[in-house]
Amino acid sequence: MRGTASLLLAATALLTAHAAKADEAAVTLKDGPGRDVVEANCAACHSLDYIRMNAPFMNEKQWEAEVGKMINAFGAEIDAANTKTIVDYLARAYGPPG
Repeated sequence: MRGTASLLLAATALLTAHAAKADEAAVTLKDGPGRDVVEANCAACHSLDYIRMNAPFMNEKQWEAEVGKMINAFGAEIDAANTKTIVDYLARAYGPPG
């Protein structure tokens, strides 16, 4: 348990340091239904760069698991309707083609 707490603390520090850069360029996500919900919910905790960085690796089920992790492991306060909107947007805009 102690190792998990240390890892979580290190990850939080890394995310905070990354998001706190004063010269960070604004990230623009692909246009589409649900983008506003993603920006409002996801950017509350981390840079939107993480979406684009993970995009090549994530299909709909993986995006669903990732959003679930943000809610269950990290405490993101996202309601069920927004969860579906976020997953749908991410799968459509950043999931693999087809």
